[in-house]
Amino acid sequence: MPFDPSSEPVVTKVERRLRTAARSLGTADPYAPSRDLLMRTFQYPADAYRHNALMPMAAPFEPSFSESHPGTVRFTIQPLSPNAGSIDRRDESTREMRRLIHDFMGNEALYWFDGASEPFRGFAGGGGRLGYGAFFGSSYDRDGLHTSKVYYELPGGRGAIDDLPSGLSRIVQVALRLVPGLLPLFTTLAARREAGGQRLTFASTQPLRLADLQPVLDALGLGHRLPGIMQLLGLVLGGRFDLPAHGALLAFGEGPSGPDFEIYVLLSVIPDVPPSFLSLLTMGLAERPRGLAALERWMGAFTPEDENWPGHFSIISLRTDARSAPRVSLYLRPIEFELPVEALQAV
Repeated sequence: MPFDPSSEPVVTKVERRLRTAARSLGTADPYAPSRDLLMRTFQYPADAYRHNALMPMAAPFEPSFSESHPGTVRFTIQPLSPNAGSIDRRDESTREMRRLIHDFMGNEALYWFDGASEPFRGFAGGGGRLGYGAFFGSSYDRDGLHTSKVYYELPGGRGAIDDLPSGLSRIVQVALRLVPGLLPLFTTLAARREAGGQRLTFASTQPLRLADLQPVLDALGLGHRLPGIMQLLGLVLGGRFDLPAHGALLAFGEGPSGPDFEIYVLLSVIPDVPPSFLSLLTMGLAERPRGLAALERWMGAFTPEDENWPGHFSIISLRTDARSAPRVSLYLRPIEFELPVEALQAV
């Protein structure tokens, strides 16, 4: 009887893709440290995951490229099986984060995470109003774990801002005052070898003109970064400088250089993304040859042997702060994790 690839547990594909990408990019093994969680999360065939919150109609496994951290294997998942509850996902993400920090980064980093995450886990985290609960992500370079992240869902809207650290809270209040239509979605806690950091990400629920970001960026000392943001996004979006409602996420954080800002463009919401999107992006990176070379290597690492393309890009983002010009990240919907056409037609 011939093998039916649709019956293959997703974890087999996850392991294969992560380890192949690691060999291609020269990183440490990204699969083994979280093997138990990945096996429990992806134990079923792909069709079981069609309704997940991270990647609907595909397995909830999202690799991404970061120009700021080239040569890393980065991925985000919606943890646990399809029928798991939101509180279970939140708690499991917290446990996995703590375990990896303890094993790879030590007690000081763990102490930071426990304090920073306290308002967003346990009874204080609004569990009864959660939808997906949390996502979990990590990245690996040649030395091992580079970053571990938890994305805690914020069910309380603006009230959740009261639980942020004072510096981040001030930045977020500026954003709410100067950008209309912001809806808090999740807070991200990221532990790296050198430091930890926290950000808050909003949905932009109203149409957004890129030029209208000038006041908030000016207030955060980042106004000089807007021309670079507009130049690259305008190029890859075919001259578009306005985004529809719910077409962008805006993230604000506080790092060693002060406030930082990232805009995520949700490509599936944009009605007229140019077919030559990727070619336009490579043009935009032409003056940054290291970033362009890193992107090309990363795409090769995530392209299956029997395909010419890694998949569909779901998000492009640009992140910047006072020291760093806007840097690109791309989020991939891998072709090997999408449901087949007949499954899509059956919905």
